[in-house]
Amino acid sequence: MSALSGVRRVWTVLKPPPATPDGTMSLYDHLRELRYRVIVSVLAVLVTSTVAAFFYRPVLNLVLWPWDSALADLKTWNPTVATQVVNRDISGPFMLALKVSVVAGLLAACPIWLFQLWQFIVPALLEKEKKYARNFLVSAIPLFLLGCAVGYMVLPKGISVMLQFTPEGLGIVNQLDLNSFLQLELLLTLLFGVSFLLPVILVMLNIAGVVTGAQLGKARTFSIFGCFVFGAVATPSTDPFSMTALALPMAVMYVAAEWICRRNDRAKAKRLAASGAVLVSIDD
Repeated sequence: MSALSGVRRVWTVLKPPPATPDGTMSLYDHLRELRYRVIVSVLAVLVTSTVAAFFYRPVLNLVLWPWDSALADLKTWNPTVATQVVNRDISGPFMLALKVSVVAGLLAACPIWLFQLWQFIVPALLEKEKKYARNFLVSAIPLFLLGCAVGYMVLPKGISVMLQFTPEGLGIVNQLDLNSFLQLELLLTLLFGVSFLLPVILVMLNIAGVVTGAQLGKARTFSIFGCFVFGAVATPSTDPFSMTALALPMAVMYVAAEWICRRNDRAKAKRLAASGAVLVSIDD
């Protein structure tokens, strides 16, 4: 009973404050809400990472697939290319297993921590605004996963492009440090995943009245140019293929978000016009 009462006391301390009808919260309540959401997200990642640790070999094969695929493509034009996979330091194997499990757990738990993000935003919203937050959640999860998948699929080509600069006949061996490769793969995958959230963010800003479709249209040329600059600067592999694979979908999604925002603006204008006509008829 004492253990159960202890759990109840801990839950009482950690549970988020009740939402208010008008969406207002004190700073202390916001911090309590944030603490609870972070704890739930971390626990979810710990659980999924623990599960991934039991499937370490299959998960590691998935991690190494971009490298193996790049080598297969590379050997079609240079059969003599020399490569070697290395794991440096005594703690290297353990750190690799830990990182692989955490990365897999982070990706597997993304619906949970994205949901916690949504739950953190909801108390600050009015009732009529909460439906837009739900649409954000429903759109964000598949777009994030799609972006991660695209980043994972384009990585082999980026590796192949970079390794093609290896001079032939000089006995140069390309060594792959597994921990460094995992860091590169994680950064590229998450970068693609976050960048694919661009249209959702723009549409949410439009719904909130921060930007309009016309403003996005005026900034289209500079924004598309900025997408390619961002792709060139942000891609950790620094190859032109990965840059284009990141920048081109972002540019397309920007145009798609602009079209959606313009439709929202037209629908909003029609609603305002209809409400104005109703007011005029009432005054008459």
